[in-house]
Amino acid sequence: MAVEIKVGYTGQLRCEATHGPSGEKLSTDAPTDNGGKGESFSPTDLVATALGTCVMTILGLVAERHDLDLGGTQIQVTKEMITEPVRRIGVLRTVVTIPADAVGDEDLRTRLEAAARKCPVHQSLHAEIDAPIDFHYES
Repeated sequence: MAVEIKVGYTGQLRCEATHGPSGEKLSTDAPTDNGGKGESFSPTDLVATALGTCVMTILGLVAERHDLDLGGTQIQVTKEMITEPVRRIGVLRTVVTIPADAVGDEDLRTRLEAAARKCPVHQSLHAEIDAPIDFHYES
């Protein structure tokens, strides 16, 4: 299934993207360390956002299949840029924090973790991007 995203340049290193199916819009801005104002997500921030939301969506799908309530689950993705040999994402460190009482069964935890690591965004990342996904179960 193809999805079309239209992007227009609005000036001063800002872009507006429109999601074809829904018409929803979002803006991007170049980061301050790359000449932008840093007033919105940068394109590479959106890669980190895509990873975090993809992992959360996959966890939600598994949770629905097993009648789990993942309310309170949080994901933090930390993006680190590198400049050599070219400017690119070097690290996308993902930390998933799930309430301990949401998933007490070790087998379900294993299933959730395996599914998260197979999310389409994680699978689409270049092999040179360090992209660990760590899980914490907290009370």
